Amino acid sequence: MKRSGGTELEQERGFLVWGGRYTLITGGAGFIGTNLADRILHSGKRVLILDNLSRPGVEENASWLAGTHGDLVQIRVQDVRDRKAVSEAVQGADQIFHLAAQVAVTTSVDDPLQDFEINLIGTLNLLEAVRKSGRIIPLIFTSTNKVYGQLEGLGVRKNGSRYEPLEPEIRVRGISEERPLNFCSPYGCSKGASDQYVMDYTRTYDLRAAVFRMSCIYGPHQFGTEDQGWVAHFLISAMEGAPITVYGDGFQVRDILYVNDLVDAFLLAQSRIETIRGNAFNIGGGPSRTISLVELIARIEALQGSRPGVRFSDWRVGDQKYYVSDTGKFHKATGWFPKVDVVEGTTRLHEWILAARPSPIRAAGLGATA
Repeated sequence: MKRSGGTELEQERGFLVWGGRYTLITGGAGFIGTNLADRILHSGKRVLILDNLSRPGVEENASWLAGTHGDLVQIRVQDVRDRKAVSEAVQGADQIFHLAAQVAVTTSVDDPLQDFEINLIGTLNLLEAVRKSGRIIPLIFTSTNKVYGQLEGLGVRKNGSRYEPLEPEIRVRGISEERPLNFCSPYGCSKGASDQYVMDYTRTYDLRAAVFRMSCIYGPHQFGTEDQGWVAHFLISAMEGAPITVYGDGFQVRDILYVNDLVDAFLLAQSRIETIRGNAFNIGGGPSRTISLVELIARIEALQGSRPGVRFSDWRVGDQKYYVSDTGKFHKATGWFPKVDVVEGTTRLHEWILAARPSPIRAAGLGATA
C-alpha cells in the first residue's frame, strides 16, 4: 500500500523507524482512530497505528494520515490477534488507545468465533503485553452501550417521531453506569467480557486503564455501513441516491456524539488516568444530543433539499428502542462535556462527504441499525 507521496506504509520492513516514545492506537486507521491520531500528530507527538485495514475506507484514512503527517506516523498493517505484533507495538508506547475491534452485531451473529478472537483475544493480547512490559502505560479501551443488552424492563412510549422512557429520571439524564450489565449478542458478549477484563487488570495487576462505553459516534473520515456508523451511512446513501433501509420502525433514539468531542474526552481521560483508572464511563452526546432514525432522515432532507428513499425491515437482534448516555460520571471526574450539537455536527459531516467525493465512498451495505 502507498501513501500520498509514494512512501510505503510500514508492513514488512523493520518494526520501528524511530526511537523514543509514541502513542499507540490499535485500529487507528478507523474513523475514530484517524481523528484521534490527527489531533495527537498535530501536537507534534509521534503515533504508531496497528490496524489490519479490514474495514471499508480505512486504507484511504491510512493514506491520508501518512500523507498529512509524514514520518510522525507509522502504520503497521497487522492484527491484534497476532500476539507478537501487539507485543512489539507496545514496546515504545507511553500511552495506548485500544480501538481495534469487530464492531457489528450482525457480523458477530454470522461469525461469533471471529468476533470472539478479535475482540476478546485481541484485548487480552494487549493487556498482557502492557503487563509484561513492566512499565506504566495508560490505556483507554473503547467498549459499547451494548453491554447493557436490550435494556429489558425499560419502559418506553412513543412521543411524536421518537421513543422516550417512561421513567422521568432517565428522560432527563439517560442511562447511567449503574445499569446492570446484560450482554446480548456475541458482539455484546465479546466487548462486555473485554470491558470487564480491562477493569480487572487495573485491580489484579495495577494497570492504569479505563473503559469508555460508547454510544453513537459520527464525523469526518467515517465510511458508515449498514452494520455500523449509521449516521454517516444514512448521509452517504442519500447522497449516492440509494434507498435507506431502516430496521425496526425508525422511532428508536440514540444520543450521537461528534468525534471531536470524543477526542477531547480521550485526551482528558489519559491526563486523569491516575484518578479514573479502574472505572467505566458511559460516553455519548447525552440527552441534549439525541435523534431518532426518522428524525435523521428529516435532517438529511433539510441538508439535501429532497427526501431520500426509505424502506423498512424487521427489527434486528439486540436492538434497543432507546439508548441515551448519562455522561455525568465522566463530567464529574474530568469536567468534560460535548460542545457540538446535532445540527452543527450533521452539517459538518455532510460537508466532509461532499468534499470527499468522488473519492471512494463505499457502495455496499445499504441499510442501517442504531
